[in-house]
Amino acid sequence: MSIEFPLSGRGFGAPFSGASRRERARPRSTAPLARMILGRTLLGRAARVAAFAAVGGILGILTAEAFAYANAAPRGLMYDIGGGRRMRMVCEGQAVAGRPTVVLEAGAFGFSGDWAHVQNDLTAKGVRSCAYDRAGMGLSDPSPEPRDGVNVARDLEKLLAAARIDGPLVLVGHSMAGSRLELFANRNPGRVKGLVYVDTTPSDVMDKKPVHDYVAGFADGAQAAARTAPFGILRLLAVTSLGDKTGLPAEEDLEKRWMFGSPGVDRVAAEESKSWPLVAQQALQSGKVDPRIAVAVVSAGVTEADEDPMMKSVQPRPALASDRGYVEVVDGATHHSILGAHYAPAIVKGVNFVLNAAADPGRDGVRMATVFEGQSQMAETGARD
Repeated sequence: MSIEFPLSGRGFGAPFSGASRRERARPRSTAPLARMILGRTLLGRAARVAAFAAVGGILGILTAEAFAYANAAPRGLMYDIGGGRRMRMVCEGQAVAGRPTVVLEAGAFGFSGDWAHVQNDLTAKGVRSCAYDRAGMGLSDPSPEPRDGVNVARDLEKLLAAARIDGPLVLVGHSMAGSRLELFANRNPGRVKGLVYVDTTPSDVMDKKPVHDYVAGFADGAQAAARTAPFGILRLLAVTSLGDKTGLPAEEDLEKRWMFGSPGVDRVAAEESKSWPLVAQQALQSGKVDPRIAVAVVSAGVTEADEDPMMKSVQPRPALASDRGYVEVVDGATHHSILGAHYAPAIVKGVNFVLNAAADPGRDGVRMATVFEGQSQMAETGARD
């Protein structure tokens, strides 16, 4: 099979419109800072030089970033999944017959590179793992089908078949990917041996007002990003800390920042975000997850928004609904940094739990203490309804 990386259509294309010249005469109401910069004084000239240097520096960074991205040799392989589409998958670690392959599902605006630190740690533990780019994200070709849970699951099934990964699986999902794990597991009964939820939101709480309001607001923000991206604004923001909140290795950091400002990627991410409630509904309609499947829930310990305490209080539900569940709250980790080098071992610990449970059906579940008051009690309510 011919493998290639379609970088030619992803070059530096952010349009920048030049600002019109300002008149020399300024009204007296002009702010002092503006008068200083636009004035003819020595200080004003120095301010203009500094401003142009700053803009030139940013453009220089963007140009260098575009050149580096266009000449990069991305990790992973492209697989033909049919219908004229290809998808990227990045696999690491040695496959062991009969031992599950760990499949990593990124969250909103995410791609395979988000899992770089986790994959590195899994490989060091001798665990085979594969991260992939959903259709239209990362380097995977876009799909003509809606970005709901069923179509995403079908794509993954085709990708695994194309990559000849036909053995048992452990699925790991971050953020909005939690519902996708459940849907895929129910579509592939007996094949999925474990689920690891990394700071996700359970499907059965999407109708609760704080969660509903958060998801709706997130979708609105994603739509705004998609509308803004063609004007190049996100390209400028990508060089800031917003471009990579995880702290990825250099290669993945470059790709993450480039994807941050990609109009095509942002359009798909906006569609996925809008479909989030539908994906949760599809997961629920697929039925309850087999309680014999081992489940680990790894939550970020830092609350960053008003709705976080409530959302985190229900995160353990999937683990409590399993016969062999594991819950850990990672002190100091945020929603994004939990994927970083410092906190990745906590995710690997959860993966090891479900792998060991899959190898030993008699293994007891583990209920770890949490740092959120009332978390386990609230999560258990309705967990086995």
